[in-house]
Amino acid sequence: MLDTLDSHILHALHIAPRAPFRLVGEVVGASEQTVARRYRTMRRAGTVRVVGLVDPAVQGLVASLVRVSLRPDRIDACADALTRLPEVSFAHITFGGSEIVCSMATPHEGRMPEVLRQLSRTPGVLDIDSRMVLHTYSPPGADWRRLSPSLPEDAERSLREHHPRTAPQGPPLAPHEEDAPLLAALAEDGRASQATLADRTGWTTGRVGRRLESLERSGTLFYDVDLALEKLGYPFSAAIWLTTSPAHLHATGSAVAALPRVVFACATTGAQNLMAIVMCTSTADFYDWLSRRLATVPGVTGYTVGVRLRILKKAASLVYQGRLVAPPR
Repeated sequence: MLDTLDSHILHALHIAPRAPFRLVGEVVGASEQTVARRYRTMRRAGTVRVVGLVDPAVQGLVASLVRVSLRPDRIDACADALTRLPEVSFAHITFGGSEIVCSMATPHEGRMPEVLRQLSRTPGVLDIDSRMVLHTYSPPGADWRRLSPSLPEDAERSLREHHPRTAPQGPPLAPHEEDAPLLAALAEDGRASQATLADRTGWTTGRVGRRLESLERSGTLFYDVDLALEKLGYPFSAAIWLTTSPAHLHATGSAVAALPRVVFACATTGAQNLMAIVMCTSTADFYDWLSRRLATVPGVTGYTVGVRLRILKKAASLVYQGRLVAPPR
């Protein structure tokens, strides 16, 4: 469980992932050295990783939620293979040990994606249920106030003013081949300094700065903050698959996304057309959420629960013994 200062630092990074430690220190009320030390301690402990990622839409990919049913004796082997695929993110094993749920970036070209074709031939795979994500109501970790002590509103406003996120302008642009070392370095550490990135690429710091600005402005490059929420006091999590009518889809999905404990919500294809990820402190806390929070949302006509037994992967981090680690290169 993190203390208030650590929580405020993580909240600041959600708002401005590449904000200098000096600015983060100003808004959290601590010295630059203290903030840097606290962040590095959390990073070494596998609690947080800031990563720079390329928008999958650049390659013409769409996000899908894939549910893989397996024989229990094949779960570990399949989990290891799945999580190493670069197309896969946010993977977990469902309670009962016979299903893996993951997010996958796949091409939308009128035929079964090759990665799913290969997966269907994997020994032990019994069924694959793939659903396209139609709309995301809230990105992962969007509202820190639902989970941990958050920054005061004036501090949050100051951070946004002094280090605003670049607003994408126009469609994402495909990165150049020469961008590969830059993007690889950011995938390892989204907070890598321009000097470090210059060293990795062989460029000048000026060229690094200009290229970062171009990639960010086009929407090609974005930053995410992977968290081991179990270390923040939320060891119980579940995927909720919900059903509503088309007339209520947006209102119901938005209402679910706004509930406390919800860290992600989206609309999907399939009979159950909404999905949400909920983080709770215990089974009793989750029951309270179902009976007192979800029960207040109008338009829900049915739901199923998949309790997450073991988290395998975040946006760009493997989860090993509860710690976030970089995937093998």
